[in-house]
Amino acid sequence: MEEDIVTVMMRAARLHAVNEPMRIEEVAKPRASGTDVVVEVKACGMVPNLANVLNNWETWYPHQPLPPKPATFGLDPAGTVHEVGEQVIALKPGDRVYVNPLRSCGACHACASGNQMKCDYFTFAGYFGFNRNSLEIYKRYPGGGFAQFMSAPQSAIVKIPDNMTFPQAARMGYLGTSYSALKKLGNLAGKSLIINGATGTLGVGATLFALAMGISTIYAVARGKPLLEKLKRLAPSRIETFSNLDGKVAEWVRSKNHAGADFMLDSLGAVADVNAMKDAMMGVKRGGSIVNIGGTGADMLFNTKWWMDNSMVLTGSAWLSTAEGMEIAELVRSGAVDLSVLEARTYPLDQINEAINGVASGDGGFTNYVLEP
Repeated sequence: MEEDIVTVMMRAARLHAVNEPMRIEEVAKPRASGTDVVVEVKACGMVPNLANVLNNWETWYPHQPLPPKPATFGLDPAGTVHEVGEQVIALKPGDRVYVNPLRSCGACHACASGNQMKCDYFTFAGYFGFNRNSLEIYKRYPGGGFAQFMSAPQSAIVKIPDNMTFPQAARMGYLGTSYSALKKLGNLAGKSLIINGATGTLGVGATLFALAMGISTIYAVARGKPLLEKLKRLAPSRIETFSNLDGKVAEWVRSKNHAGADFMLDSLGAVADVNAMKDAMMGVKRGGSIVNIGGTGADMLFNTKWWMDNSMVLTGSAWLSTAEGMEIAELVRSGAVDLSVLEARTYPLDQINEAINGVASGDGGFTNYVLEP
């Protein structure tokens, strides 16, 4: 075939230097071999914090490398399988899929046991790596989803149902981050949960999944009251809302439930006030569990004796496994989770720079921003 002997080109958005706009360029289309697949990208989610990452990450977190430049970013791609390697079994061209950007070595104990997030090579394709080992991963999988095609290992592929649109699937990473964190809390049925930062991208996803997983009461905390009111309408009898501009979160939670909430999920962003997280933590009952997924980037001082005396569990959770992506796909297929409450704002590839600068203009976590190559 002609593609076997001629380099086929595709369009991709590439970053050549920080604080510069991305350029739309012609680059070689990837080919599938072995256990890899090539996906034709139909939609790729845009990280709400992408502009800060592109402009400031190398200064803020120099130990977490970006892909070597010129780099094709794009964290949350969805599309159709275009080509499969000769050792791929369960996928075929035309399959509708989400591409989990989580990359790992695939051979260590963590990877073999399904805990790729604990691998020393844990890397986000199309975004950033967690240590210098990620540079080895980028040699093998250099491109993200801001392109017409991308390659990925078959272990990263999640088949999506017909009732999940590509723009909805392009939010899978953030939905899955919330879902994976909720699973770490254990059985939610009949329990109560504080969601701190509830109207953001992670918080809205956590609300949808916690409701589907049987939570009895959600104490939804954020700043803006209009978005809190919109969130409450998802399940008025099960969601209590509070603006942290009105006072202490812990005091409010305990006014509703003297013992405190069973669990807490913190989804505040990197530049949020860490004291807002600490305040909400004090609303969790004795023996409760707290999971952090927001990545607030500051040191926190709290009484470690409180932690010990109250048998508190504090956990960090990053991203989702491919298996968890499959579980989400089934929850959507069955109707247990309805993503129609979410709005996608879409941009063509040529408007990549306008899209990056516009991601903060929507309806909080109810809006996701999608590039359609």
